[in-house]
Amino acid sequence: MNQYRCLLVTTLGLLLCFSSCREKQEDLSLPNIVIIFTDDQGYQDVGCYGSPDIKTPHLDQMAEEGVRFTNFYVSQPVCSASRASLLTGCYANRLGIHGAYMPYVGKGLHPNEVTIAELLKPLGYATAQYGKWHLGSEPEFLPTRQGFDEYFGVPFSNDMWPYHPSQGTVFDFGPLPLVENEQTIDTLDDQSLLTTWYTERAVSFIEKNKDQAFFLYVPHSMPHVPLFVSEKYQDKSAAGRYGDVIEEIDWSVGEILGALKENGIDENTLVIFTSDNGPWLSYGGHSGRALPLREGKGTAWEGGVRVPCIMRWPARIKPGRTEKKPAMTIDVFPTIAALTGANLPEHTIDGKDMTDLMIGKDKVAPHQSAYYFYYKRNELHAVMSGDGRWKLYYPHRYRSLNGRTGTDDGQPIPYEQNDLTQMELYDLFNDVQETRNVLAEHPNVVQRLEAYAEKARTELGDRLMGREGAGVRPVGALEEEGTE
Repeated sequence: MNQYRCLLVTTLGLLLCFSSCREKQEDLSLPNIVIIFTDDQGYQDVGCYGSPDIKTPHLDQMAEEGVRFTNFYVSQPVCSASRASLLTGCYANRLGIHGAYMPYVGKGLHPNEVTIAELLKPLGYATAQYGKWHLGSEPEFLPTRQGFDEYFGVPFSNDMWPYHPSQGTVFDFGPLPLVENEQTIDTLDDQSLLTTWYTERAVSFIEKNKDQAFFLYVPHSMPHVPLFVSEKYQDKSAAGRYGDVIEEIDWSVGEILGALKENGIDENTLVIFTSDNGPWLSYGGHSGRALPLREGKGTAWEGGVRVPCIMRWPARIKPGRTEKKPAMTIDVFPTIAALTGANLPEHTIDGKDMTDLMIGKDKVAPHQSAYYFYYKRNELHAVMSGDGRWKLYYPHRYRSLNGRTGTDDGQPIPYEQNDLTQMELYDLFNDVQETRNVLAEHPNVVQRLEAYAEKARTELGDRLMGREGAGVRPVGALEEEGTE
């Protein structure tokens, strides 16, 4: 009898152990997610995207081991709006977010919106952000209120302080705050260690959470002006201070990838590197390049909204690929949901699962019918076909240097304002520089894109036509500030 009891106890013990081990294996099968998001980095500002004088060996290696997208877009060419789209899978204007928020205006991402961090928390993910937030600077809007366990960084752009004139205006918001979770722990006159600090925190987070699934978001403050770089990269680049800054960001990418390998979790970690918009061209030598694309930050032309994007995931992504089919930051959110089995929010999102495109499945059809480019206060400036070939622009005012180049002293030269008075159509497959308007030659294409644009106006609105969108949700706002 005792030996039967012993056998029963042993069997039950093995079953419990098997169940426990199985649960742990299932947890470990969830991929880690790392998103590295730079600020104002141009399309050409990576070696594998054609930079002639900036060395980015870690990013180039990441591309060799993963996939490099040549037609990857942001939804808007400016800070806050672009970040909102990445984190929620929505066009920013659907969320009532436009432009770049000034500090302490009592507005931010609405608490009811679901970020990638909140998407993954129910699955047991550890979550952290180290870097620039820019979706509301009051405690009520900080990352710790939107699903992040930890936050360390600057809550808005690094030029929003009294020591740096931007476009002729001196900001008067007080010293630049360095925030940990929801407390200001320091104020910064010198930002030269920001990239280093973000990187050290990221590496520490990886080491601490190597035995569980995690989401790590590293939105660098650089290379947004004013440019700062640590001593280890100062005057090292052939591309001046801007090149120094990018090469230090490349070092940061190398440190993060190295930490994943050293902790044995490299194989099952998806790492995404991209930028929030194109280069701030009025800063001349202190800005990047979007060549061969037209214009830069603050415009819906290709140089403002097409950005470098590299994705690496050894377990799933075929290495050494160049992907020409288009995708947008709004597609990241639903893709992560599909990869992890997370439940999508009940409210509408605009992104579509791009898993097949990312992993390199054969014969992938466009996952979006069209992409929309809004700017300013809900102005629809352009619509692009889902295959990335045709881009139709609507009459609007946009800024340009009109052939002038900025200086190398860290101060901007003024933009001029151009008026696009008629619709224009460009064939991006054959004219990526957007030099030849082919509107008259392709009336059927124009008609098709016009139909998509009309759907967008019905759902999201269009201030240029005086239209209100039926699907726009309220922006987050403190009660005493009212609503936007």
